[in-house]
Parts: sequence; C-alpha cells; structure tokens
Amino acid sequence: MALYLRIFHYFHQFFWKTLLSILLMTAGVGLNLFKPWPFKYIVDGILATEVSATTASAKAFMSTYLGWTSQVGAVVFLSTALIIITLLSSLVTLVTNMLLLRIGLQGTLKLRTDLYSCLQSLPLKYHDARRSSDSSYRVAYDSQSIQTIYNKGFSTIFSAILMLVVAFIIMVKMDWKLTLISLVVLPLFVVSMRYYAERIRKESTSIQERESDLLATAQEGLSSIRMIQSFGREAFEVDQFHHHAKQSLEANFRLNITSTQSALVVGTLMALGTSLMYAVGALQVLHSTLSLGDLLVFASYLTMLYQPIEQLTYTAWALEGAAAGAQRCFEVLDEKEETIDLPEAIPLKQTTGEISFTDVSFSYTPAKAVLKNITLLIPPGETVAFVGGTGTGKSTLLSLIPRFYDPCSGLVRIDGHDLRALRKDSVRQQIGMVFQETVLFSSTIHENIAYGREGATDDEIIEAAKRAKAYDFIMGMPHGFETHVGERGGHLSVGQRQRIGIARAFLKNAPLLLLDEPTSALDPETEKTIMETIFELMQGRTTLIVTHRISTVHRLNHIVVLKEGSICEQGSGAELLAAGGTYARLYNAMGN
Repeated sequence: MALYLRIFHYFHQFFWKTLLSILLMTAGVGLNLFKPWPFKYIVDGILATEVSATTASAKAFMSTYLGWTSQVGAVVFLSTALIIITLLSSLVTLVTNMLLLRIGLQGTLKLRTDLYSCLQSLPLKYHDARRSSDSSYRVAYDSQSIQTIYNKGFSTIFSAILMLVVAFIIMVKMDWKLTLISLVVLPLFVVSMRYYAERIRKESTSIQERESDLLATAQEGLSSIRMIQSFGREAFEVDQFHHHAKQSLEANFRLNITSTQSALVVGTLMALGTSLMYAVGALQVLHSTLSLGDLLVFASYLTMLYQPIEQLTYTAWALEGAAAGAQRCFEVLDEKEETIDLPEAIPLKQTTGEISFTDVSFSYTPAKAVLKNITLLIPPGETVAFVGGTGTGKSTLLSLIPRFYDPCSGLVRIDGHDLRALRKDSVRQQIGMVFQETVLFSSTIHENIAYGREGATDDEIIEAAKRAKAYDFIMGMPHGFETHVGERGGHLSVGQRQRIGIARAFLKNAPLLLLDEPTSALDPETEKTIMETIFELMQGRTTLIVTHRISTVHRLNHIVVLKEGSICEQGSGAELLAAGGTYARLYNAMGN
C-alpha cells in the first residue's frame, strides 16, 4: 500500500483532471447499464406472444411512456436508442481515456525527471558500484510503470467497482436467488487472483532484471566495438548477447505461461457461473416465473458483473508487474546523497586558491583504507604534483576537493573553510578539471567547449580554443566549430579530444585546476605539445596534477609522493631525486 501511495503522489497535482475523469467514468458506466433495456422491451413488449405479468408490464410501458402503437415504429425507436446509447458511451470512454492517458504520461514525465535528477546528484560511489545501463533502464523503462498503475489501475478499478456494485444491486432487485447462484464462483476468483498475483510480480521482476542485463551487454559490446574487432572476439560477444537474450526470453515465456494459465482459470470460472445462471434462469422461464426478456437483461448484467471481476483480476496482476518496476525506481530515489549540503552551508563566491588537508583518511570499503592521515598545505597559486604507484590514492585525493567524496575522517579546507560548510555547487564553480580521458558529448565542437561555462559568447569560445592550441585543427574540419564529434568524441583523435577538454578549462577560467593523468593516453610527441598548453593553463592558478609520467612534472618545485595511501616524501624534483627514496626509484624505473 505504501508503494501505491508514493505512486499516486505523482498525480496529486492533477486532482481536478482526475475528478473530471471520475465524473466521465460514472457517466460511461451509467450509459452501459442502459444498454440491455431496449432489447428487453423489444422481446417482452413486442415479440412476446404469451401474456404474463412481466410482458404486460413491458407492453404498458411501451404504450404509456413511449406512445408507440406501431410495432415497427417501436422496434426502430428502440434499436435507434441502443445505437445512441452505445455511441454516447463510446464517446465518453474516448474522452475519459484521452484525459487519463495525458495525466499518466505527465506523471511518468515527472518520475523520469526526478529519477534522472536524483542520479545526477548521487555520489560517484553509487555510480561506481552499478552499471550505467541499469540506471538508464530504470529511467527509460521502469518509470513507465506508474503510467500503467494509474491508467490501468485507477481507471479500471474505479469503473469496475462502480459497474460491479450497480450491476449487483440491479440483479438482486430482479432476482436475488439467481444472483447468489451466479456468484457462487466468486470465492474461487479471489483465491486464483491472490495466487497468480504473487507469481506475476516475481516473474515481472525477473524480466526487468534480465532486460537490464541484456541492455548492459548490448551497450558494452557496441561501445567497445573497436577492441572487440581488433581481438577478433565478435563470436564471443554474440554468444554473450545470445545467452542474456535467451534468459530474457525464458523469463518472458514464464510470465506469458502464467498469464495464459490465469486466463484459462478465470475463463473457466466465468463459464461455470454463467452456465449455472442459464440453467436456473431457463427453468424459471419454463415455469413462467421469469420472462425471456428479464433473463436476457439478467444475462447482460451478469456479464457486466463478471467483466469487472475479470478486469479487477487482470488489473491486479498488471499492477503486480508494474509495481516491480516502480519499486526499482523508488530504490534509486531512496538512495541517500552522501555529500549533501548542510542547512547552514554558505556559498564560496571567490577563492584565493589555498587548499589544505588535515589528517585526512578515506576508504571506499571498511576493509581497506585508500588514504591515511594526509596532512598538506597548498598555498594560493602553487602547483603541486602527486606521484606514486598504482592504487596509492592519488586520484582519490583529487576527488575530495570537488566533493565527489567526503573524507571518512579529517578536514579538507579551501581558504580555511571546511568544504562541508560550503555549498557544493559554489565550490565546483571555482574548479576547472582535465581528466585522463576527455568526455565529449555527441554534439558539436562548439557545444562541447561551451559546456565549460554557461552563457559563454562565441568570441570567448574561439579564444579558449586558440589558447588550447585547438583552433587550427578545428578550422581544418569541414564545418569548423559546428563539426559533430560523434559518440564520445569518436570522430576525433585522442589528442584532439584532450585539447577540447583543455579549451573547456580555459573557458571556465577557474582559480583552482585539477589535472588527473592528463597525458597518460598520449604518445610522447603529442604529450609534449599538450603539456606546453597545460603549463600555460596552470599560470596564475592553484594546480594539483596527478600523473604516472614523472618526467612531465620533474621540474616542479613541489612534488608529493604517495605510498600505500600516505605521504612518504615531498619536495622539488631535484631534491627528491637526490634523496634516493621512493621518488628516485620511480624516476629511474621510467628510464629517465
């Protein structure tokens, strides 16, 4: 129940539209209830040859209220009335469905936006532990579950219950004994509904998980197509995809078998109830205690009674399947953002660039500490390089400054302010970043550079490209700055992508600069030219650079050497080399 309350929270803003749809559904149900009566009066008032109390009443009604003396005219009138009732009912249903569909889609839009917004704000630790394809599947597909619940759940349940109650009352008034006989199968409906509902939810969850796995396999295979073809692993990847596709197929097959079995059970129960009603009703017609017209009306209302029960049964199963998807959405929304802003957090309007670490420790899991008791002061405008072996915590240390993670203990400060006392967005506005792999969006070069600062002018974007030494190769392309870079920048070389990333940083013009392995994927010649550009970018900024290539930072005055998550040495390149410690071993191992 709590799950459904959370779902309907997404529709409370559409209260008046929902109320209008309720009124329309009520009108539609009322029109459907009138459908059997024109035929009853044709049978009892016109076609009946024997006169009974019921047929006499029908003939009297025809004469008094309809004023027809001609049987042909009466048949035409009643047949026309049935057409009008059916047409009005269909029109009301059409308008109702359009209104409900609109509301359902708007609710889905809100949930999708909330999901995507939540995923954008969740810490990197969350994303590191999960596949991006699974998150994408929840946003694109699982989110549609609330539309199913609203459109198939709310509208079907309301109209079905209303129809069921009114039809039951009319049937009881017509013949309460025949009504009870018709409902003798109702307990079996309830039992079957509960039994299959549990199976359907379980199997629907399995389908969503298998579909998510399938999407992940396809996404990884297609995004790594160069490597797959270079290693000749196409057949292996196809086998992997086939394996996951087969699992999805089997999950779908199990669900469809369950649905088919449930339909068989429900259909059999309906046939049993209907046959009991026809047997008893036919005997009553033979004994003249019930007219043929009344039996036909009663049969129509029994259909109206069984149909809502059947709808409620199938709706319950559909809701169970949709609930599985909704639950996966709310699992994301219930995730806690670890690096949240404190209520009293203040904005960092401008920074001098002083950064300090005081007894900072951090671990991704309790079992192993990545950083241990790091204490370091970086004055404004200074450039500091962090070197060390793989897994010593260099990139993690950089990630603490923009608050991708918060330290498990200790303090990280900017200008003496604890980062947790500052608004996260304002801190990140003061930081420019260049990563090992520049991430480009599937748009133009202009848009990718402009991503560095919202509202940048064309002249500023061009100037940033010139300072990043990217202008010449950009203008050499067929469409210049409007050239599309392809998915993840696939139309550009690694060096070109890196220059666009540097142009972004130039455009942002932030006082703090973080460089994480900015040249490790480049050949020596390209690295040399890129480093010249980076050194220009570093001027006048507090810069922290992480690198495995010690030769690129050896001339710096402040190099910090990390070993097993702790600072083991620091000083200038020359001083550390002369000391003959860890730095010297790393330097010599590089063949310098």
